[in-house]
Amino acid sequence: MIERIPSRGIPNMPSIILPVLCCFALTGTAAEPSDEREGLMEEVRRDIATLPEMLDEERLDPRVDEAMSRVPRHEFVPPEARDRAYANRPLPIGHGQTISQPLIVALMTDLLNIDGDSRVFELGTGSGYQAAVLAEIAAEVYTVEIIPELGQRARETLQDLGYDNVTVKVGDGYHGWPDHAPFDAIIVTAAGDHIPPPLIRQLKPGGHMVIPVGNRYATQQLMVVTKEEDGSVRTRSVLPVRFVPITGGH
Repeated sequence: MIERIPSRGIPNMPSIILPVLCCFALTGTAAEPSDEREGLMEEVRRDIATLPEMLDEERLDPRVDEAMSRVPRHEFVPPEARDRAYANRPLPIGHGQTISQPLIVALMTDLLNIDGDSRVFELGTGSGYQAAVLAEIAAEVYTVEIIPELGQRARETLQDLGYDNVTVKVGDGYHGWPDHAPFDAIIVTAAGDHIPPPLIRQLKPGGHMVIPVGNRYATQQLMVVTKEEDGSVRTRSVLPVRFVPITGGH
């Protein structure tokens, strides 16, 4: 049985939530990537502080903050977009897909509530950036990408950067990865009109899933799915978002 908890009242929703969001002004190639990354993180921290309803806190989990600060986002974007790598916005990565906005990556990672012992499943590898952030915290990350070119590119980038606790597979992530289940946390980086039942089955009791749910042609709701110890499931709407749709034969 799935019990849905109403979304929390969030008056005057800031414009930063939706996908265009406020941009981080870059200054060409003068700054080192580490300086640009820290400038981006300062912006993300300020934005998170205005959204305490989302996390029940006024700041990111320190583990998430540190992970975001370490991952070189410029390595995960195409060469033609590297001058915008540390803008707080999504960027195209080809094949109609995007690398998610850093604020959303930070928020979704925080909502998973993972630690150094966690095994995490990701539906939608994309560029590999979200997997890298997860890998900075979790013990194991299993991620599936349906577009072969993106999956191979992400695998190579993650390997080159030394993320040997990430396993990338090309395939349909809707069905999860039963061989490595159950998972302490599941993250879905594409939107569907429902929560995939295979992912609910593969979520460990006590675990969390973060997933955008809604019509592919409209704004979706970012949902937190919690599986209780007795196997029942609760959902909570966090905020409106807009993600690319889940693809595949289902």
